[in-house]
Amino acid sequence: MSLLEIKNLTKYYNKSTPALNDISFNVQEGEFVAVIGPSGAGKSTLLRCINRMIEATGGEVIFAGSDVLKANKHELRRIRTRIGMVFQHYNLVDRLTVIENILHGRLGYKSTISGVLGRYTEEEKRQAFQIIDILGLTDHVYQRCDQLSGGQKQRVGIGRALVQNPSLILCDEPIASLDPNAARIIMDHLRNICDQMKITVVVNLHQVQTAVKYADRIIGIKEGRVAFNSLPEKLFVDQIYDIYGTEIRELSIALGERNAS
Repeated sequence: MSLLEIKNLTKYYNKSTPALNDISFNVQEGEFVAVIGPSGAGKSTLLRCINRMIEATGGEVIFAGSDVLKANKHELRRIRTRIGMVFQHYNLVDRLTVIENILHGRLGYKSTISGVLGRYTEEEKRQAFQIIDILGLTDHVYQRCDQLSGGQKQRVGIGRALVQNPSLILCDEPIASLDPNAARIIMDHLRNICDQMKITVVVNLHQVQTAVKYADRIIGIKEGRVAFNSLPEKLFVDQIYDIYGTEIRELSIALGERNAS
């Protein structure tokens, strides 16, 4: 069953060149989808149009039966509580602790006054501590986020998304700023969240070999259009060349590892 339907999605930042050009695809419940493509292809714009952080120029985004692009302010707030977002640069409040940042994921459920005062229920706090444990952050729960490593900060970002109780998590280049070991930990957590919590994940990636390893399906974006939409095992050098316009070393490594497994 489709949780997310993108239909003819278009976005113009100027009148001449579309950032997104007639994008269409579906995402099934419980699916792990990787979106790949060169810098400037439209990957980040795509994710931000899905939850309306950016207003699309045309098309449709249907999430769990709701038309996101036509939703009023109240409806959009409700929709966004079910769509978690993980950012490349974390978007944390550095002076606050791990637990405080994660609880910020509940603000979409709060009145303005409750949010400002930081009023959280015991159940919300219990859930936040449980998520912290799952993400391996128990030893850092009261540590300020400006004292954490990049990988730890990204785990806090994932925790903030999880505490929303989302049906979908959108991840915009979540490992682009991380070293290989921290990146592997983040991707393992995202894959486990999809498999064990049954939360749908859509993640933008530069690393093709990572997409091949972790994703159920890969969508390749080139110049604002869908250039590939299929299983990882169907992503061959010709398709990669079409998406990126050139062969790079990591693509050969990715395909070699896949074919050897």
